Amino acid sequence: MRRFLFLSCLTFFAVSPASADITHAIKSSISLTVDGAASQSIRQPSSFSVSGSNVTLGTAPKLGTLTSGTALGYTPGVYSITTAGDSFSYSESYIEGDDAPSLLSTTVTGGVVPALPTFSNQTVTSGGIAGTLAGTLATDGAMTITAGGAGTAAVAQVIQELSIR
Repeated sequence: MRRFLFLSCLTFFAVSPASADITHAIKSSISLTVDGAASQSIRQPSSFSVSGSNVTLGTAPKLGTLTSGTALGYTPGVYSITTAGDSFSYSESYIEGDDAPSLLSTTVTGGVVPALPTFSNQTVTSGGIAGTLAGTLATDGAMTITAGGAGTAAVAQVIQELSIR
């Protein structure tokens, strides 16, 4: 019996213990976003062009003076045919650009852009309204998300990871 006890004790201490790495991780997050208001305005310039063949320029066309609140204005040119009886071509175009505005910038109040400069090319994005937008994470992993107004988003997630090596 002593031999058996001695042998079993020797075997018990000689055997290395089982080693296993166990990792458990819980990651939780909530992301609440409200869109911002924005505007982009591109001012159209005034321009003109003249082209032709077999024409002679008498008086040159010209653009007027740029003054806020008034049209730029344009005075067309005066042309004559160079060689009578021959074919000719003539083209003259004018595009009136945007007025020089008195309002060149604006502020955002409560997610709203109250006034913008008026230009030919304009893009406006209204801001989101948070309203009742909310989110909570409990220690037991329970999540609650309350919807907000227009232009809001809420994302919640819980990730549980178990690794055994």
